[in-house]
Amino acid sequence: MTVQELPGDTAAYRPTPPPAWQPRTDPAPLLPDPEPYRVLGTESADAVDPELLLRLYAELVRGRRYNAQATALTKQGRLAVYPSSTGQEACEVAAAMALETRDWLFPSYRDTLAAVARGLDPVQALTLLRGDWHTGYDPHEHRIAPLCTPLATQLPHAVGLAHAARLKGDDVVALAMVGDGGTSEGDFHEALNFAAVWQAPTVFLVQNNGFAISVPLAKQTAAPSLAHKAVGYGMPGRLVDGNDAAAVHEVLTEAVERARRGGGPTLIEAVTYRMDAHTNADDATRYRGASEVETWRAHDPILLLERELTRRGLLDDEVRKAASDAAETMAARLRERMNAEPVLEPMDLFAHVYAERTGQLREQAAQLTAELDAAADAEGEAR
Repeated sequence: MTVQELPGDTAAYRPTPPPAWQPRTDPAPLLPDPEPYRVLGTESADAVDPELLLRLYAELVRGRRYNAQATALTKQGRLAVYPSSTGQEACEVAAAMALETRDWLFPSYRDTLAAVARGLDPVQALTLLRGDWHTGYDPHEHRIAPLCTPLATQLPHAVGLAHAARLKGDDVVALAMVGDGGTSEGDFHEALNFAAVWQAPTVFLVQNNGFAISVPLAKQTAAPSLAHKAVGYGMPGRLVDGNDAAAVHEVLTEAVERARRGGGPTLIEAVTYRMDAHTNADDATRYRGASEVETWRAHDPILLLERELTRRGLLDDEVRKAASDAAETMAARLRERMNAEPVLEPMDLFAHVYAERTGQLREQAAQLTAELDAAADAEGEAR
C-alpha cells in the first residue's frame, strides 16, 4: 500500500489501496427497500394463491392457541419458562412453510412455534423449557437444530451445515432465526461474514420485535434498519412487514430458492412486535406502555389475514370453526400430555454426550449409579 501526502500538511496522509481492495459487488442491489415490503392490503394480494392464504390462516390460528396454552402451562407449573411468540406468528409459520423437507431450520428459544409448524410434536418442542432434556427431539429426524437459548450461537452452526451440504452437492438450505437482540452478538456478524464469503445457502431471518428483553432497538443499533447490515457482508438485505403472513412467506420463499440455486445467503428483517412479555418471568410494563401494545394490536397478523380473506370471500363461519376446532384439539392434547408426570431415566444424562464416554463421564456415571442403588436399598428397607 502506498501513502499519498495531502497538500499543505506533510504530516497527514491518505492510504492509496491496491486494486484488490475494490469491492467485490455493487452495493446498490444489496440494499433493502426503504419501507417494509407488504402484500396484504395492496394490489399484490390479488395474486396470492387462495389455498396458501387459507393454509396460513389455519396455521396462524393454531399458533396463537399454542402460544396461549404454553403460557398457561407456565402458570400451572408445568413449564419452567416460556418465551411467547404471540404477535409474531406470521414469521414463525412462514419460516416453517418456506422450507422443503430436506432443508434445515435453526431456531432460537422463542421459535418453538416454528418447530411445531414444521411438524414437530408440541410436547417435544417444549421439553427443553420444561427442564427435562436439553433437546426433546431428534434433530436429524426433523431437520430442526436444537432450540438455542444462548443468543445467536445457532447462526454459525447453520452456515456450517449449509456450507457442508453445498460441498457435498446437496441442494439443502439452512434457515436461521434470530431476534433483534441477537444481532448485537458477535456470532451474528461472524455467521453473516462466513456465509457471504462461502456463498453458503443460508437464509437469516431476524424477527425485529422491538426489544431485546427491555432494551429498545434504538439503543442496540444506529443503522437505518437491521436489513441494511447485509450490504456490509456482501449479501442482499430484505425488509418485510413481519405481521403480513403472505409477504413474509413470499420473501422467505424467494430467499430459500435463491440460496438453493447457488445465489448465496440473504438477510431478512421482519418488523413485528412481541405482544406478551419477554418470558413469564418478565414484567414488560416497566419498559413499555399499554398504549404502544394496543397500537400494535391493530396490526395483528391474524387480523390482517382475516381482512384479506373476507375481502376475497374466502372466510366464512365454516372456515373459522374448522381452524378454531383444530387449534382447540391441539391445545387439549398438549394440555393433557403436559399434565402427565414424565418418567425420566437418570442415566440418560450420559447417553448423548460423547460417542465414547470420557474417563470423567465414566466416573460420574458410576457415582450416580451407586447413589441410585443406595437410594433404592434405603427405600426397600423402609418398607
